[in-house]
Amino acid sequence: MPLDSRSSMSPEAQLQTTSRRTTKTENPDTWSHSTGREMRESRDKRESRDSRDSRDTHQREYSRTPPSEWKSYTQRRMLYPSQMDHDCVSDLARKREEEEDEDEAYWASVRTLYEKTPNCSRPRPPKPKHAITVAVSSGALFNMMDSRKIYDEEGLEKYMEYQLMNENVVLTPGPAFRFVKALQHVNCRLRELYPDEQDLFDIVLMTNNHAQVGVRLINSVNHYGLLIDRFCLTGGKSPIGYLKAYLTNLYVSADSEKVLEAIQEGIASATMYDSAKDVAYCDTQLRVVFDGDAVLFCEEPEHGTKDHGPDKCFQHEAVADNKPLGQGPLKGFMEDLGRLQKKFYAKDERLCCPIRTYLVTARSAASSGARVLKTLRRWGLEIDEALFLAGAPKGPILAKIRPHLFFDDHMFHIEGAQKYGTTTTHVPYGISQK
Repeated sequence: MPLDSRSSMSPEAQLQTTSRRTTKTENPDTWSHSTGREMRESRDKRESRDSRDSRDTHQREYSRTPPSEWKSYTQRRMLYPSQMDHDCVSDLARKREEEEDEDEAYWASVRTLYEKTPNCSRPRPPKPKHAITVAVSSGALFNMMDSRKIYDEEGLEKYMEYQLMNENVVLTPGPAFRFVKALQHVNCRLRELYPDEQDLFDIVLMTNNHAQVGVRLINSVNHYGLLIDRFCLTGGKSPIGYLKAYLTNLYVSADSEKVLEAIQEGIASATMYDSAKDVAYCDTQLRVVFDGDAVLFCEEPEHGTKDHGPDKCFQHEAVADNKPLGQGPLKGFMEDLGRLQKKFYAKDERLCCPIRTYLVTARSAASSGARVLKTLRRWGLEIDEALFLAGAPKGPILAKIRPHLFFDDHMFHIEGAQKYGTTTTHVPYGISQK
């Protein structure tokens, strides 16, 4: 075999193959030129890409999100829900709207029930520093004459046993019952006009009863729908010491000794007496009647009458026509009522105001009426009605008014009003008590 038999190709084929493989090697100029051009093109492309990336970096603040095609089937299903999904979502939304409508209708009915039956509700009581606190004894709020008789005749233990055995027996209303109901109506009217009002009547049950008797009192209060949240049960001791702690504006009780003790402590107080007749009272308007001397005013005119007679007193009044009268024990409570009245006047409710005040005095309008009215004006107080009787009996006038409270310092005026069915309150203050 020849030496060159390793190559089975013809010389022409070898020449062509050699020329294709070694073209660049045999022609270095062509190789170097092509390589430089490719390097420049590669460098230009890299610089162009870097500049474009730098521009994108400045323009984009967040990373790019992958296209939806890269997401899983579940994720794509959320982006493109089927018609069944649309139907399910619409059904859920419709059910949610129906539930919201039902809730709204329910709370609307509750709100309507609250407005129509305020006695069955328990609104939030006012803060004591803003409220007009009225302390009422259990003997004034309810008729407890039977249990009181047992206490006087058989002692404390029998009294306690009687109260425990009858704690589910509702007590009957006392002389202050209608007064408390009228106070609640004023509070309801104020809350209608001023929903966030805190300047309201706050009623406190103040009694020297034992704490166990409180169960019967609570049952009776709830039975009649009275909104009394604060109780003071002192267990046989006098509750007068707690009146100032409760920031009391008025204290009414059936016990004259406790009332006198409270008056001496500087607290507006009065003893309540029930009427001899059963008379219908207005529950939608609080009506309060004040006597003038020793109630709203000091006892200066009465002192002149006792020492020098009525003629001397009238001469004194004519001289002191422009001199204001001194303040009496109930002047502060009169101011409290006037402050609440102005809230209704501000809402154009003067003619429908649920508070009405009266001055019923034995004074003569000709001799001292001007001084009385000027004094009230100087104090900034407005009295709705002023009646100067010049010594005439007050009973017939009070029977026409039918007040919840009639404050007077003379017992003969109290007894005369009781005969006409008026609930009376005696103020033990002034020269007439000595």
